[in-house]
Amino acid sequence: MDITGLGTLVLILLISCIVIYSTWNSMYRKRNLPPGPTPLPLIGNLLQIKRGEMVKSLTEFGKQYGPVYTLYLGPRPVIVLNGYQAVKEALIDQGEEFSGRGKLVVADLIFGGFGVVFSNGDRWKQLRRFSLMTLRDFGMGKRSIEERIKEEAQCLQVELHKYKQTPTDPQNILVQAVSNVICSVVFGNRFEYENSEFLKLLRLFNETFQMMSSTWGQLQQIIPFIMNYIPGPHQKIDKVVARQLEFVSERVKKNQETIDFNSPRDFIDCFLIKMQQETQNPTSEFNLKNLLMTVLNLFVAGTETVSSTLRNGILLLLKYPHIQEKLHKEIDVVIGQNRSPNIDDRSKMPYMDAVIHEIQRFTDILPMNLPHSVIKDTAFQGYTIPKDTDVYPMLCSVLRDPTQFTTPENFNPEHFLDDSGCFKKSDAFMPFSTGKRICLGEGLARMELFLFLTTILQNFTLTSETQITESDITPRMAGFANVPISYKVSFVPR
Repeated sequence: MDITGLGTLVLILLISCIVIYSTWNSMYRKRNLPPGPTPLPLIGNLLQIKRGEMVKSLTEFGKQYGPVYTLYLGPRPVIVLNGYQAVKEALIDQGEEFSGRGKLVVADLIFGGFGVVFSNGDRWKQLRRFSLMTLRDFGMGKRSIEERIKEEAQCLQVELHKYKQTPTDPQNILVQAVSNVICSVVFGNRFEYENSEFLKLLRLFNETFQMMSSTWGQLQQIIPFIMNYIPGPHQKIDKVVARQLEFVSERVKKNQETIDFNSPRDFIDCFLIKMQQETQNPTSEFNLKNLLMTVLNLFVAGTETVSSTLRNGILLLLKYPHIQEKLHKEIDVVIGQNRSPNIDDRSKMPYMDAVIHEIQRFTDILPMNLPHSVIKDTAFQGYTIPKDTDVYPMLCSVLRDPTQFTTPENFNPEHFLDDSGCFKKSDAFMPFSTGKRICLGEGLARMELFLFLTTILQNFTLTSETQITESDITPRMAGFANVPISYKVSFVPR
């Protein structure tokens, strides 16, 4: 190509860029969306988000642009909500309008809009109603949810005694114990801690969680149209999930072969019975695809979040032994050593209740929440949010709102205690989110956290050969989830 031709090509490209930018800028300015950092065509605000620090970046934008602002992930706008008042107004006061499930790229690749957590519209309503009803019946009238957790807590205690005070990374054992509770609901049975297939499956869950929170996962959420074609660890997600679905599929097949339609054993049986009942209903969402994805939803959600919270809790008690000592005293007074804890004890143990709430607040397992979307054009704080626009209600900004908590950046159980030492509720306590999309398993998780942690502390003193620092306990606030650091703890019998 000669110089004249090259000059013409450069001129055409330059004019094209100017036209694209002018068109984009015009469209961007005309929208009645909340203010926010100025985006670029195609990549949006990518260059303004610190690499690997999406949560911190979004929090900083909130300080600059206010509690409601617009961020562009690639070419699509996302409304970000910061602070208790903005999140409450959206998810509670205007809960119906904000009840859609927004785009979470990795989850969309995995679930494809199926299953109870990542679906929308009538599919979500049918599956949520059914799941809530079945989880409330937990065990289909045979055993209560509390008895299942207490049984697993005793199994955990026996296993911890086997360590004989050897410094141990508690990740695997806690994940297994917590997962066994949801397994008993979904599959009708628990797994032995030595079960290698079960361990492999749990490692896959953790790998998925880590991947979604990594820099690669964050980039995939921002610019999926580019990242989907770039090699990297994020491309492993299909294989990881395929193995998880294979496990769930095998369990469903076993149930199909042995089911007694008059005597359901678990969640899968209940779903299969519902599928049979609705075979003639053309609008029914009870099909095999939704069964597999809902079971996987429950399995993952019921495993990683609670086990990560417990791991964070133990780490915090290693850092603050005086808090652990106060918990031991309360346990000794209320429960003693001659019986197992039960859920009725919680109302008599305000300090334990406060500590567990503060563990959840401080560790902030899902700082960005799961994304929401508006189901119709919505007026909000003087702006217009178009239908299907994604919304990020930042739970970290609620759980660390200085107007709601006196020392939001510090671990302080006094946030949940009044002057008399009685437990004090806080409307800003939203680790399970709030509104119509509040976590299905909130009641189950709260019960697990109390019974597991109380059982551990009734039987053991937690010690570490390593000095735990402020940096160790501070949540990383990087991406999708706050996963605790690896550490070792000794479980010393009391």
